[in-house]
Amino acid sequence: MVKIRLKRLGSKKNPFYRIVVINSSSRREGAPIQELGHYNPKTKDLSLNKAAALDWIKKGAQPSETVAYLINKSNDEGKLIYEQKTEKKLSKKALAKLEAEKEAAKAAEEAAAAAAKEAEAEAEAVPAE
Repeated sequence: MVKIRLKRLGSKKNPFYRIVVINSSSRREGAPIQELGHYNPKTKDLSLNKAAALDWIKKGAQPSETVAYLINKSNDEGKLIYEQKTEKKLSKKALAKLEAEKEAAKAAEEAAAAAAKEAEAEAEAVPAE
């Protein structure tokens, strides 16, 4: 059976992987049938020949769980697309302060709207000479 899996390279505590098509009975660092790209998990750098990977899957190659994730999360050029969490966890004090600022901004906006209405009403009340 042919598998698409990661071949580990790099030094100790500095992993670097090649994405390879290899016979499932071969050892992890064995000679691959084809190299499809590389992946660096520390920098999230991915270079993948996605068309070739999908072609191998059509032929019956089984991707490992990690490789399947990388194929699904890569764009057509073979670069990794991942969503960064932009929502920050805030403390109770910070949340209270943020909510107070929102309320103050809303109150200021309402006050400005009321002042604009009063000025408009005064302008209409004064007869034109």
